[in-house]
Formats: sequence, structure tokens, C-alpha cells
Amino acid sequence: MADLFDTPGDDAPGTNAPRPLADRLRPSALDEVIGQEHLLAAEAPLGSMLAAGNLSSLILWGPPGVGKTTIARLLAEASDLHFVQISAIFTGVSELRKVFDAARMRRQTGAGTLLFVDEVHRFNKAQQDGFLPHMEDGTIVLVGATTENPSFELNSAVLSRAQVLVLERLTLADLERLAQRAEQVLGRALPLTGAAREALLEMADGDGRALLNLVEQVSAWPETGKLDTETLTTRLTQRAAQYDKSGDAHYNLISALHKSVRGSDPDAALYWFARMLQGGEDPRFLARRLTRMAVEDIGLADPQAQEVCIGAWQAYERLGSPEGELALSQAVIYLALAPKSNAGYAAYKNAVAAAKKTGSEPPPKHILNAPTSLMRDIGHGEGYAYDHDVEDGFSGQDYFPDGMKRGVYYSPVDRGFERELKRRVDYFAKLRAKRQGS
Repeated sequence: MADLFDTPGDDAPGTNAPRPLADRLRPSALDEVIGQEHLLAAEAPLGSMLAAGNLSSLILWGPPGVGKTTIARLLAEASDLHFVQISAIFTGVSELRKVFDAARMRRQTGAGTLLFVDEVHRFNKAQQDGFLPHMEDGTIVLVGATTENPSFELNSAVLSRAQVLVLERLTLADLERLAQRAEQVLGRALPLTGAAREALLEMADGDGRALLNLVEQVSAWPETGKLDTETLTTRLTQRAAQYDKSGDAHYNLISALHKSVRGSDPDAALYWFARMLQGGEDPRFLARRLTRMAVEDIGLADPQAQEVCIGAWQAYERLGSPEGELALSQAVIYLALAPKSNAGYAAYKNAVAAAKKTGSEPPPKHILNAPTSLMRDIGHGEGYAYDHDVEDGFSGQDYFPDGMKRGVYYSPVDRGFERELKRRVDYFAKLRAKRQGS
């Protein structure tokens, strides 16, 4: 995984201008890239493409600082393609036309073009469609970079002509390798204790570029011995965790929270809950989602779960932040440890499917009201058995439409309070068979 950078090397020839550490460490070959082995290894997608000499258009999807730009540039060099880089943020239709015209002229001389588009998801549908003819006739090999899910942000026509490759955030081991490479260029080790060094890596949050910026700051400090974690964190501002309340992180983290609750893991559930809050998520959204979990994944196995969620939601509205989040966190714990059942959820879906299938079938006449003599004359209410007047308070009559086979939609599980409900369902099923049989 990496955004990485030259192996130890000198500044660019012909200039004495200082260069940022990230630029000085930019790799000059693909085998110098730290991380992304799942894409760059010999048998991996990019390794196979280069070995076959057949580089296709690509969409590189991944978080910031993991090597999208670097890999695109090195792919161009390895494929002997002219590298052109643009940003969707700053490029309009007229600029795109010039890029395509230049690529077309280049092609006439036998040279190919790799067009790297940073933030490609920022282009609108019409702009994205503009790439299609040039991709199809070979004028350009498109390599787009995006931090957003291409499934939602890119046209299906573009996706059908490009292979989507997922780049991963840097692991701590990757970041350590990068830090060591930086120390070789700087000519000295970072003045940090072991714990402080680990804290520095964690501050980068999987972003190689961010790590090199932090390393550059630390290396510029006057040497006063090794710094501990407390001194380091006092001098540096920790990088905010990547979180977009309307982007992939939002959906990924709420999925992780929901599945941790469903999996009865309160510690994991609390972790993802805290991650979302730290990322700036609206606690009201979390309160709503927790209530959904109570209804969908716990249901009647613990009817109190829904009340706990509604109570926590109301407590948040009355307390506000930050105290209100404590009430929501307690709901997270309760839900994670509650017995689980989706029987009620499944029963509702089964009933909806049956209702759609049977359409406008009327209720049987014996359970229709008959407030007028006409309605009584045509049989409304005839033969209805008033359950309170029957033995055991249960008549066992059929309440489904005439001619419709009796449906069984609710199948309670043998957990929590639904164990008792299952006993009741079985009891009434036996009694119904007895009544209808007699």
C-alpha cells in the first residue's frame, strides 16, 4: 500500500530548490512501491497486465495517500506511454478537448497516452461520457483515481470499459518501512522512543503522504534527546480520522456497527459506535439505526430492546452532547447482549409477499360486520364464533380468504422471550387442529 516515492536520491538535476520529503521519496519503479502487493505482484492484476504488455483502462479506488498517482505514473513509464495528469476539480470541457486533441496527434506519430484523472468522480455524467470514444479507439488509456465508491459515482459505460482496482490503506508495517526509508534520506534516525514512534505511525492513519509530512516535522525539531509519546502528541496535532457522513466511510462503519450488534459483540459494537461519533456522525442518525436494530434483529426475542432504544433516543434529545451519547452507548451494549431473532421481520416480509400475490381477495363472510339487514341477508357475519364464548377462549376458525391455503409466516425462534411465544404458537396450532377437526 503506498504513495511512495523515490528511493533515496538527490534533488532534481538543475535546481537547488528544496523538495518536500514525499517528493524526494517518490519511487522510480513499481518494485519500489511500498504496499499494494495484491495488485503489483507478478501474478496480481497489474503485474499480469505489464507482463503481457496489455495495459487496459483502470479505475484506482482507495483512500488518500496509498499510491494512486504514483502507480499511474509508473504504469505509464513501464508501458512506454506518455503520461498526462489532470484533476477533475480544475479541468473543464475545453481543457479536456485539448488533452484529447494532443493525445490524438501523439497517436498519429505512434505514441500512446496514459491519461491520469485525479478525483475522476468529480466529473459529471456528460464529462465522463466524453472519455468513451477516446477509450474505445485507443487514443488514451484512462487511469482514474477516486476515493469514492465507483459503483455509485461513475457511469456504467465508463465502468464497463475499465477495470476497477481497490487500493488498501497502509498497514503499520508498511508505514514503518516508509519511515525507515525516510530516515535513510534524512541521514539520521527519528528522535523518538519506541512507543512514540508507534504513536507517530498511528497518527498517519494509513496515509503514506501524511506520515512523511509528520516525519518531516519531527526531523526539523532541534535535537534534545528522544521524545516520548506525550511530548510528541503535544507538539503534533493528530490527523483526523477519514470519515465522510455521506460517503463510503459512513456506510462501511454503520454496517460494521450493525453487524457487530447482530453478532452479539458489545466491544466491537462500541468501537464502531465511537468511531462514527469521532468522525462527526449525527447521534440522531445512530439513535434511529439502533432502534431499527432492535426491531429488525432482536424483535420479540426481547421486546424491551425497542423501549431501551427509544428511551436512549429521548435521553439524548433531553441531555444533548456529550452526555446524551452515553445513553446511546448503553443502548448499544444492551442490543449486543440481547437475544437475537429476525422472526418478526421475516414474518412481515412473508405476509407482504402473500398479500401482493393474493391481490384483492375479500375476507371470509363470517368475519365481516353486518350492521344492516341487507348485509345480514347476504351472509355477512353468519357462522362467526365469538371466541370469548368458546372453551379456552379460542374458536379455531379460519380467518384467511375463502379458498386460500392457510399461511404460516411467523416462526419464532427458541431464544429469549420468543421461546415463550413459540410455546403459545404451538399451543394454538394444536388447539386449532382439534377445533377444526371436530
